[in-house]
Amino acid sequence: MKSLTFVVLLCLGCGLMTSSFVLELPHMWSKLILTHHWPSTFCSMEHCHSKFDYWTLHGLWPDKGQECNSSLHFNETLIQDLLPEMQKWWPDLKIPESSRFWKYEWQKHGTCAAKAESLNSQHKYFGKALELYHKLDLDGVMKKCNIVPSETYYTFDLIEGNILNFYNVKPKIQCIHPKEGKVQILGQIEICFNSDFQLDNCEHSETDTVNLNVKGAGFSVCDHATPVYYPPLKGKLLV
Repeated sequence: MKSLTFVVLLCLGCGLMTSSFVLELPHMWSKLILTHHWPSTFCSMEHCHSKFDYWTLHGLWPDKGQECNSSLHFNETLIQDLLPEMQKWWPDLKIPESSRFWKYEWQKHGTCAAKAESLNSQHKYFGKALELYHKLDLDGVMKKCNIVPSETYYTFDLIEGNILNFYNVKPKIQCIHPKEGKVQILGQIEICFNSDFQLDNCEHSETDTVNLNVKGAGFSVCDHATPVYYPPLKGKLLV
């Protein structure tokens, strides 16, 4: 009888542990998305005037969850030593002198990244994003591959192929799609990492969209068959 009772308790215990695991697993991210945006394209949508002629950071986004912990308030004093780098590489393109953008990124994405011990503070989160940004050096890689801002157009396959060949993982490349549809404008590039901060493929569907709170506009996955415009800092605007 004691043996039977032990078996029953053991099974119940395993069941509880399994249920707990199943409930907790969906809430923990498994991939990080390091997102870069091209300032000229962003400012053509947001009507700002960018002085940045290199790919800047948009954010470091866990693949699961948004605004995960409202008790983790943004505090700029905790990242004072990182501010010079952030102002240069992770600026608010609309208001470069503001910390508003970092507060937004921390509240929306950082509080979810913080589920991992390696990112469980503002300093760890912003510091790791900068570290991965410099490790990738996307702007330098694009130039090495002779993909530079130009008034002429590129094929999507050329851009994606060079990034894939260099990093050996598939990125997600996003564009603006003007109404006339003859050309798309390069706007955002995502490169992904696993939970150990090793490069990983970015998964996406053709309907993936990033909402930038711009009426009638936004970044969506680039079309393989449409020419790509990579606008210079003071290039012509197509939107």
